[in-house]
Amino acid sequence: MQRRRRRVVVLLRKMLTCAICVIALVALLSVHVHVPVFPSFKVPDFADPYKLPTITQQHEIKYQILSTEQSWTEELAPPHLSQTPLPSRKLDVTGGNSNSNIVKLWKPPSNRDFVPCVEPSSNYTSPAEPRGYLLVHTNGGLNQMRAGICDMVAVARIINATLVVPELDKRSFWQDSSNFSDVFDEDHFINSLANDVKVIKKVPKELSTAARAVKHFRSWSGMDYYEGEIASMWEDYQIIRAAKSDSRLANNNLPLDIQKLRCRACYEALRFAPQIEAMGKLLVDRMRSYGPYIALHLRYEKDMLAFSGCTHDLSPVEADELRTIRENTVHWKVKEIDSKEQRSKGYCPLTPKEVGIFLTALGYPSSTPIYIAAGEIYGGDARMADLQTRYPIMMMNIGLVKPRNRNLMQENVHEKLASVEELEPCVNHASQMAALDYIVSVESDVFIPSYSGNMARAVEGHRRFLGHRKTISPDRKALVRLFDKIELGTIREGKSLSNKVIEIHKKRCRLIDNHLWSTRSVLNGGEDRYYSCCPVSVHIH
Repeated sequence: MQRRRRRVVVLLRKMLTCAICVIALVALLSVHVHVPVFPSFKVPDFADPYKLPTITQQHEIKYQILSTEQSWTEELAPPHLSQTPLPSRKLDVTGGNSNSNIVKLWKPPSNRDFVPCVEPSSNYTSPAEPRGYLLVHTNGGLNQMRAGICDMVAVARIINATLVVPELDKRSFWQDSSNFSDVFDEDHFINSLANDVKVIKKVPKELSTAARAVKHFRSWSGMDYYEGEIASMWEDYQIIRAAKSDSRLANNNLPLDIQKLRCRACYEALRFAPQIEAMGKLLVDRMRSYGPYIALHLRYEKDMLAFSGCTHDLSPVEADELRTIRENTVHWKVKEIDSKEQRSKGYCPLTPKEVGIFLTALGYPSSTPIYIAAGEIYGGDARMADLQTRYPIMMMNIGLVKPRNRNLMQENVHEKLASVEELEPCVNHASQMAALDYIVSVESDVFIPSYSGNMARAVEGHRRFLGHRKTISPDRKALVRLFDKIELGTIREGKSLSNKVIEIHKKRCRLIDNHLWSTRSVLNGGEDRYYSCCPVSVHIH
């Protein structure tokens, strides 16, 4: 009897075990396995991994911002990257901050119903028969030349001249041999201004012996000057050559249609050459493969520091070198400069270290990708070390900014943003390299200039024109007081400093004031500069 019971128990156990196995097997087969799908990186099938894509391929290279909560899907990985860049960093865009704070960091300001306003008025007429030819020798860097060209387009309209495609500056500090067509789309420039000013590539050969005059147009001149003194020169000359192009035309008190013409010249006619546009868009797409990015215009090159006399945090040897450069540069009028006074007034660019403190105080996490729009940083790796430690994902158009501490390389991206072969056509051409920086800066999620120079103002104005994209202009005068307190130990980095920095800059992301035109005043006095290309927008009531 007992044996029979044991057999029954054993049999029941076996049946129960089999039932459990069957149930488990059925459950395993019927369960729905959800595999998370991450955005795929579509790499264009280039025959040569270092060759620029064709126009057709360029249209396939796009990015899409999925929502205002900073969800990005990348469709492009740089063709020469061996792996997807920093997936762990990209997924953690908050860097530990709350989602609402991150949204505020990247969210563009409200447009306040301002929209671009560049179309000519109803009484605007086609250009009359030209009375002569206007030749222009531009001067300065890329953005100074751009502003000058826009002014000369307007001047040509005022004095009723045929504008010859301007000659770019080849004699300045940068020693750039680029011609107009190397930097800008020459045919587009001519065609887009056809209803405003007649533009030709060269003076006709039959006018090689024509009477001509070289004229230094008076700075900040208005309509009366050009319609009177300059236009009267057609009685004696067939060709007028403008010796300089910068700051020759007043910003204010000009007819609205002249102001609009300057805008059309700046934002519509002055398109970069196709090869530069293609390379610039490729750099933008490669930056976006790391997520939303900041374009940092880090104005800390040797020539800029020498000109401004800013030597804070530099060694005595470096300060002497900069002073020697300033003394030996003939066309720089001011030789004796008090560096401490310049800095206290906010006239000096922020140092790379100060920029790092500033970005951290604003709340940008260390995983934030940063594009450095600048030339060679004075002091090299040593000067960039602190900023690089705070923000390891830092790139320039020629590749990554390399940290001095090799151990940091493990935290860094190992690939370049562009190859030497890709950038070879632009190398040794400062204007072309600056054009790439300009494109990546205009297209960035946030633009931050460390100094309010020509490029900073030009990019800020262009970003406003294209849709009020976010630009943060550091209040250098207020910031240096805080930085000095950090050095003295009377304040530390942390929540208190962050609150002060954020409060200072609450209104510095503002849009244009309640004026029809947006202008920025010159740092050291003088008339308002026209860096936003004035009729940026008009309010819709």
